[in-house]
Amino acid sequence: MPAQLSSQGVAGGFAVLKNRDFTLYLGARFCSSIAAQMIIMAVGWQVYHLTGRVLDLGLIGLSQFLPFLLLVLIAGHVADQFDRRLIILLCLCAHGACALLLLAFALANLSSALPIFAVLGVLGIARAFQLPATQSFVPNIVPAASLRNALAVNSSANQVATIAGPSVGGVLYALSDSTLGRFSGAEAVYAVAAMLLLASVGMVALVRTRRTPVIRAAASWTSLLQGIRFVWHRKTVLGAISLDLFAVLFGGATALLPAYTRDVLHAGPDVFGYLRAAPGIGAGATALWLAFRPVSRRVGATMFLGVAAFGAATVVFGLTHAFWVAMSALVILGVGDMISVFIRSLLVQLHTPDEIRGRVSAVNSVFVGTSNELGEFESGVTAAWFGLVPAIVLGGAATLLVTVLWARVLFPSLWRMQTFQQQ
Repeated sequence: MPAQLSSQGVAGGFAVLKNRDFTLYLGARFCSSIAAQMIIMAVGWQVYHLTGRVLDLGLIGLSQFLPFLLLVLIAGHVADQFDRRLIILLCLCAHGACALLLLAFALANLSSALPIFAVLGVLGIARAFQLPATQSFVPNIVPAASLRNALAVNSSANQVATIAGPSVGGVLYALSDSTLGRFSGAEAVYAVAAMLLLASVGMVALVRTRRTPVIRAAASWTSLLQGIRFVWHRKTVLGAISLDLFAVLFGGATALLPAYTRDVLHAGPDVFGYLRAAPGIGAGATALWLAFRPVSRRVGATMFLGVAAFGAATVVFGLTHAFWVAMSALVILGVGDMISVFIRSLLVQLHTPDEIRGRVSAVNSVFVGTSNELGEFESGVTAAWFGLVPAIVLGGAATLLVTVLWARVLFPSLWRMQTFQQQ
């Protein structure tokens, strides 16, 4: 069922880049996203090289998710009470410190993965505060009329970073191991990531935000849970973000890519980088299209079809042993994921008042973080129990089942949703 697209986006396109502050922020997000992808790519390969256990690939996600889960509601309140730009700056500094710590560990030739997991826990704390601030920040620097294009361009840049990060990280890892002698690939990746994070700090520091009046309020359960209450009463928003939660929770095949690359394709970190970038290729191309032709009709059905494509591509990826089939499946997976992310992000931003946007973004971050980091843990556990290939195939099948249940049983009104203005 093809999506019906608006021609209004053609006129907007990348005109939002004329906004100086948005362009600076976009550059900072781009550099920090590349750095984050490079770090996770290097950590995954390094940990699997140290331990050889697929369960440890799942623990990479869990070590980031637990502190994130504990702090994210408080972080949402902080994002609504304090300068979001300052919060983003502090979190980027923390990311940079973590990159330097990982570099120090790599230089020390650690034989245990435990210190790496500890640093990932600190990254989880930083992400808990960064995500609500970043997800609610764009409306503070972009006029409401440009918000839809700004979100699409922002997603495009983020997905280009998702393409570049693993690819650059994988190739840098491989080249460093083979040509730089005493310098390991992990050391080179962490050093470059730290420099990119430093550049991000500089760009965010130059951003000017529109001042909006803030009513200071002490943190209380009533205040902290306001975002949850808002989402619960907006069933379309609840259905959209919970669909993403369970779909990606079961379909987190990318967490198993280090094991898949080495044990199924019998390849090295360069091929791993290409596979890790493949979802970003599909997502980036889709985000670029959406920047000019945003979805404006039959948004519910379009989102469900995107999630179904994500699940089907995961099944194909799990069943194949051919590199190009795996790459193609992961590209399609990225296309479906980007469609879902675009629609969900617009639903949350367009339906949320600014005074609680941080807390609602925190709830959204819990769902996204659960689906990503906890999904990585779930993939590692199921791979340890059932084997690598069965875990991937079962995860994709579960995603398809969730899509049908949400569309036909739990949230049929979301399936019938025609426009973003529809409640």
